[in-house]
Amino acid sequence: MKIGLYFGTFNPIHVGHLIIANHMAEHSDLDQIWLVVTPHNPHKQKSTLLDDYQRLHLVHLATEDYPKIKASDIEFKLSQPNYTVNTLAHLKDHFPKHEFSLIMGEDNLNSLHKWKNYEYILENHDIYVYPRVSGEIENSELLNHSRIHKVAAPIVEISSTFIRENIKNKKNVRPLLPEKVWEYIDHNNLYKK
Repeated sequence: MKIGLYFGTFNPIHVGHLIIANHMAEHSDLDQIWLVVTPHNPHKQKSTLLDDYQRLHLVHLATEDYPKIKASDIEFKLSQPNYTVNTLAHLKDHFPKHEFSLIMGEDNLNSLHKWKNYEYILENHDIYVYPRVSGEIENSELLNHSRIHKVAAPIVEISSTFIRENIKNKKNVRPLLPEKVWEYIDHNNLYKK
């Protein structure tokens, strides 16, 4: 099975994340998309970041009606700080029959050369890149790499930061969140401080 790994803090998960994940599931050769919830980095200020398991729960709520999209807590079990190359090695050990690929926006591809062991990642894993308003791919070498696949996914400019700020300012963000996610956030008064 070919799995696409879509990493994020998902703080909170919103419809933009689902649009990208579903597009990848339906319009690429990926069989499943795993939304990998990035744990809180102990060296960074927590501020508005919800607890790891609360964010994972929101991803479960958002994806339960999408059979090709799964929530993953795989990085919760790994030592911090964590690097993508370590996560990929861990997944290969635990799921040897699966082939793992990365999903990222064009903006992240521009900084791929700064990642730990990025050459190894490129040699061994496909990378599916979705467009961002923020600009074009600057590294043309990467653009022509056989492992890089540009996917004509919709451009979605919704951010979790925007959602959190609007909740704090008592604005209605309901259309930007999956219904069950909105209900959970509202019921538990999350992001209001």
